[in-house]
Amino acid sequence: MSKQKPLGSGTMSVWAGEENNLWWGATQVPVVHSVSFGYPDVDAWQDVALGRAPGHIYGRNTNPTVAAFEEKVRLLEGADAATSFATGMAAISNILFTLLSPGDRVVSVKDTYGGTNKLFLEFLPRFHIKVELCNTTNHEAIEAEIAKGCRVLYMESPTNPTLKVMDIARLAKAAHKVGALVVADNTFATPINQNPLALGVDLVLHSATKFLGGHADALGGVVCGSKELVHQVYHHREITGAALDPMAAYLLLRGMKTLQLRVARQNESALKIAQFLESQPSVTQVFYPGLSSHPQHEIARQQMRGFGGVLSFMLKGGFDAVRAFLPRLRHAHLAANLGAVETIAGPPATTSHVECTPEERAAMGIPEGLIRYSVGIEDVDDLIADLKQALG
Repeated sequence: MSKQKPLGSGTMSVWAGEENNLWWGATQVPVVHSVSFGYPDVDAWQDVALGRAPGHIYGRNTNPTVAAFEEKVRLLEGADAATSFATGMAAISNILFTLLSPGDRVVSVKDTYGGTNKLFLEFLPRFHIKVELCNTTNHEAIEAEIAKGCRVLYMESPTNPTLKVMDIARLAKAAHKVGALVVADNTFATPINQNPLALGVDLVLHSATKFLGGHADALGGVVCGSKELVHQVYHHREITGAALDPMAAYLLLRGMKTLQLRVARQNESALKIAQFLESQPSVTQVFYPGLSSHPQHEIARQQMRGFGGVLSFMLKGGFDAVRAFLPRLRHAHLAANLGAVETIAGPPATTSHVECTPEERAAMGIPEGLIRYSVGIEDVDDLIADLKQALG
């Protein structure tokens, strides 16, 4: 009997995780708003409560609509298990507080997402957890810090908002040599462009609010990995309570049906826009891993199938130029989000690193005059024309 060909990411985006959740002939996963789930007798109830039989007990723990969303992401990431959260930051904080204890050491990089950076600089040290933040592109320095001993290596690639790329397989191998667990934020890449678990990562996470949902109408987070590790994170989440709402799970499921289509379009448009911006005299630097000029372009080519829908760039004139430029855009929301069907633009000071001071952003290597530009699914010629008139 011939082995069945694996499904493509477009087919999985539409169908994965839904087959067992289409009740009563529904063609869409229903939204189950019930907080609790009843049983005919105590024995059946206890079997579900102890995990001996499938089912649900209480909405803070699990929910049928939420489970369908988790299963779709699990299959797209090629993981054994997945669990979800109310937001992306809930996913990140639950993972870190699950895996780390007082006296442990975590190694990461300086220019992670602002909320993640706050956990490293402000929250974890209060619990006597040691944090070492390295220059993102200095892999030798990261490996040297790993070799000193660490419990968790935390990666983000590409990074938000400077689009730096880490060699995931190389650094995961170094971490595993010292018995560390490896966590990767895959929000920018999405499972369409990159699968960190296949590169040696132990847990991969997403802010589902961004590309997975794609419509800027639902908050959520998700983590995928081995059954053992995911269950540990799930247990922390079920007790601390940052559960994903079933209505948000439904919206994320609906958005994910077009994930492959949207990401393919955004990959193509972002590269064309990055190339256009490189040619503009008023633009001093463009950050996008799909550009041959990007310092980690070759690493990105090796570990990514596409380069994503987010880029960033700097204008001559610094933050004053940013203030003048952004209101001139006609086809971009000036907002603190990314990964939506509409183009979104803004500086780190009001988006990714709004929680940080200018001094903290400078220490992370994030310029005040940077503009993060999340490409939507509009016609790329219209977006380029819009950028051209705004630059003019």
